[in-house]
Amino acid sequence: MKEFRFNINTIRPEESFRDVFEYFNDEQAFKYSTSKSMMKTQETITLRALEILNIKKNERILDAGCGCGFSSIVLKQLGFNVVSFDIVKRLLYIYQNPELNPILADMSFPPFKESIFSAIISISALQWIYRELNNPVMEENLIRLMEAFYGILKPQGKIVFQFYPKNDQIMDRIGSIFKRSNLFSGKYIIDNIKNPKKRKIFLFLSKINKK
Repeated sequence: MKEFRFNINTIRPEESFRDVFEYFNDEQAFKYSTSKSMMKTQETITLRALEILNIKKNERILDAGCGCGFSSIVLKQLGFNVVSFDIVKRLLYIYQNPELNPILADMSFPPFKESIFSAIISISALQWIYRELNNPVMEENLIRLMEAFYGILKPQGKIVFQFYPKNDQIMDRIGSIFKRSNLFSGKYIIDNIKNPKKRKIFLFLSKINKK
């Protein structure tokens, strides 16, 4: 994948706004949660992430950075035991779904016991955690997230992150941070690699069990 190079020239929300709270104000949260096209896109990405994970139904799966719950609804309908959480309160409650009962929490500080999830799925959230090269705070948050996810996964646990990095440098840096931790093995899976409008980047990770 070293020959794959890209740089997105358009300014994205995570570059224009200080943080996810500032971006998802009441107006934007309502617009996002009522968008039929966004719902359909999230459904398609979630199904693709499940294909990559390749886990049995009825397993307990965590939707990390669930937003208003589009992916969680898909998981629930497919028969998974889904737990959802996000840090933006207005996103959790603007799209009412009593079956989900999402949790308000930071992705880098998931409030769960150790070894309880078979898998973790995260759709369109990782770019808010790490989006600037040589930013020690963002790198620290990513490392904290990685260690926390390692702890709450079962021994054969797996993760799929789908996210939108600004460029290949950030994508490679995120991959290298996970690799050097020696907590996960994994790889990038990129769909529609030559089509920027349809390109989807997935980071697939498997927990490395320590002896």
